[in-house]
Amino acid sequence: MKLVIQRVKEASVKIAGHTKGSIGAGLLVLAGIAADDHEEDLDWLAKKTVQLRIFSDEAGKMNRSLPETGGDILLISQFTLHASTKKGNRPSYITAAAPEIAIPLYEHFIRLLEEQLGKPIQTGTFGADMQVSLLNDGPVTIIIDSKNRV
Repeated sequence: MKLVIQRVKEASVKIAGHTKGSIGAGLLVLAGIAADDHEEDLDWLAKKTVQLRIFSDEAGKMNRSLPETGGDILLISQFTLHASTKKGNRPSYITAAAPEIAIPLYEHFIRLLEEQLGKPIQTGTFGADMQVSLLNDGPVTIIIDSKNRV
């Protein structure tokens, strides 16, 4: 699983012109599920995401995690994170998980993030055409791939 994590002042997602989810300060997490992902990948990523110390402390150092700030998470599924651009100009998404694999993993990841954070998170809708708005804070953007954790 690949994640793009952005520290935000606010973020929201709209589907067909209606706001599906929105947060104030916290993390916008774009998640791409690969065909070979397993629950252990999700467990590791949920803990890592929530515990990332990328929020400023009193001295202005990135030393606080999301639970310490009371921030929220907006999670958006994004299979295009698995785009391969090695050949030609049209990306290939062959390593992205098919919906029958990805949807249960995505739903499990939501539950894991909520458990780690200790409160509900906001989400988009898997497979929907979504419009995501955000106000980056920093900007701070972290990319994590569960296959590169060693």
